[in-house]
Amino acid sequence: MLEFQKRLTNGFYALVSLPATAMGFALSVQISALSWLLSTKFHLDIHQVGLVWAAGPLAGIFGQVIVGLVSDKVWFWGGRRRPFIFVGGTLAALMLFLLPRIGGVNAAIGGLLGANSLLIVATLIALTLDLAINVSFNPTRSLIADVTPEGEARTKGFTWMQTVSGFWGVAAYFIGATLGNEVLISVGMVIVLLFSIIPTCFVSEPRSLEAAHEQSAGPATSDQSQIWRIYFAHAFSWIGVQTMFVYIIAFIQQRLIAVGTSAADSATQSGRIISIAFLVLNAVGFLLPGPVFGPLARRLGRVRTHIVALAIMALGYVAIATLADRPLLLYALMAVVGIGWGAIVSLPFAILSEKVERARMGLFMGIFNLSVVLPQLFVSLALGRVIQAAPNKNIIFLIAGASLAVSAALWLLVREQAPTGAGGNAPADPPVLRGGH
Repeated sequence: MLEFQKRLTNGFYALVSLPATAMGFALSVQISALSWLLSTKFHLDIHQVGLVWAAGPLAGIFGQVIVGLVSDKVWFWGGRRRPFIFVGGTLAALMLFLLPRIGGVNAAIGGLLGANSLLIVATLIALTLDLAINVSFNPTRSLIADVTPEGEARTKGFTWMQTVSGFWGVAAYFIGATLGNEVLISVGMVIVLLFSIIPTCFVSEPRSLEAAHEQSAGPATSDQSQIWRIYFAHAFSWIGVQTMFVYIIAFIQQRLIAVGTSAADSATQSGRIISIAFLVLNAVGFLLPGPVFGPLARRLGRVRTHIVALAIMALGYVAIATLADRPLLLYALMAVVGIGWGAIVSLPFAILSEKVERARMGLFMGIFNLSVVLPQLFVSLALGRVIQAAPNKNIIFLIAGASLAVSAALWLLVREQAPTGAGGNAPADPPVLRGGH
């Protein structure tokens, strides 16, 4: 074990955050570029784009739960999390390399796949990319728990993860907005590979988790209905979020690109608008959890804070559907939506972590992820044709707004954790985790 890990320096916290950052960056590239690439470069219909996106949730259903369970128990290549991070990071980088080359791959093997070969090739590459991300996401987060002592050091580890990952996520959208999605994909390939492989070579994992950490997590709550309420409430949040991620390209092309714009110029403009919109969304979501949601949660409670943020997000979506007729207005309203996004990627895990057993971290994260990937699958398979058939693509944000409103209402059914200290409505801040597949 290197000295900076023994002393738990800030440099160590930054280093151990990089594998999770790699997976978050790959996800940001996917969100920014996949729908744009398939729609403008390969001319897939919007419902076909949804079918390609369905590959991700399918990978997440199996990837995160199985890998979470397995990585809690195995040991090879000098670690229990390291092998999955190595393999997932390398595979994700390779798929990012192939993403803009879908046409070339189709030209090489399309004859073996029949009439819909382009759709099949795109789906296979997207599926492999998302499977790679899902293989690695749980181990990267569980690694932080493995190598930090419980208490303040553990909280600091996850806070650093959110800070480092959030910074690079915003950087991804900035690159896409200023240099284009092709450059973003190339940069992403390098960052994902380096941030996955190099840091894990300098982090020593404990061979025995029981020997490294006290087993003081306590029993799981007997109130299982509360856990299910959280799952359902969180699922409706992700229906709204994923509807935006997958189909915003259709809204932009209809509402924000001038009629008569050439195909090449339309592709460039829509790609830039998507990148800037998601840059604004993620910048707000990155900045709010620590300085804003933390103090609010201590005053109002985490559940109430989350409900307020989701209600604001729902209103932001409706405002986009009815008012956003130029890019600057879309960007301003995406800042409003970012309030809810910041809550979605931080508060639900903190709320749920108080109600379940923490002894099996990898498995728990995998199961909780089902409340993300199942809604994503629903959005991809059920909503694509509905949105394609709708004459006005503002239906995208009306669906998203309705979903967030339902989510906020369902969160009203979740009981707030009882205060653990005097003078506050919530316990001390827990680790704040970034969302993901």
